[in-house]
Amino acid sequence: MSHPTDEIPDSVSPGNGDPDNPPTLASGPGQAGFEVEEQTPDGGRPEPAPPDEEADEPQEADEPQKAPAAAAAVDDDDEEKPQLVWYVLKVQSSREDTIRDALERRVKIQGLQRYFGRIVVPTEKITEIRNNKKRIVERKTYPGYIMVEMELNEKTWFTVRETPGVGDFVGAHGTPTKMTETEVNQMLGQETAKAEEAPKVRIDVERGDRVKIKDGPFENFEGTVEEVIEQRGLVKVMLIIFNRPTPVDLEYWQVERI
Repeated sequence: MSHPTDEIPDSVSPGNGDPDNPPTLASGPGQAGFEVEEQTPDGGRPEPAPPDEEADEPQEADEPQKAPAAAAAVDDDDEEKPQLVWYVLKVQSSREDTIRDALERRVKIQGLQRYFGRIVVPTEKITEIRNNKKRIVERKTYPGYIMVEMELNEKTWFTVRETPGVGDFVGAHGTPTKMTETEVNQMLGQETAKAEEAPKVRIDVERGDRVKIKDGPFENFEGTVEEVIEQRGLVKVMLIIFNRPTPVDLEYWQVERI
């Protein structure tokens, strides 16, 4: 009786019964081979590639450039203050207040306040009598003119000249002339404290004028003004009384020019 013999597949190579030499699998076609780990020629493992040093370096964030802005702020602080000087402007008469207000509005709209100071219509206080009543009123001392405290440059000059009602600056050959301190005080009525406190008396007659007396014991008499005493508010009038010339002192409000 025959026994089947063990067949050794072609893919297995015998080890000649040597336990130290086990059979190995061939890596032929259609056979799955073992995954071989990569090794260096000397039998070691390859070292990993070094990291990119430039990539690992932190990128510095761009700092906003504040230096120019700071320098600009310093320049604004160090900018010189405008030199304000008084000038006189020719304007349309009887519209001095309106023109002053219009100029102040234009200065504000154009943002030029730092180049302008006061804009003044010169006035003075006077005492006058109307309907036998005494009252104190303000009268323009220089009709047709206003005073402006300003620094004269291209922008301010254009702003002033383009204001409706303004004629020109007072000065020789059209060149604006600066006012002296004395002239400023005189036009503003600030020469003495007394001038500010005591209103002036308005007397509309002069020496040599023919006047008529409208009040008092000599009412309706006519005469000639011999003298005007402003400090006392008196007028000396020469009247003809009983065919003889007679000087009479009268209050300034008692006479009127004829």
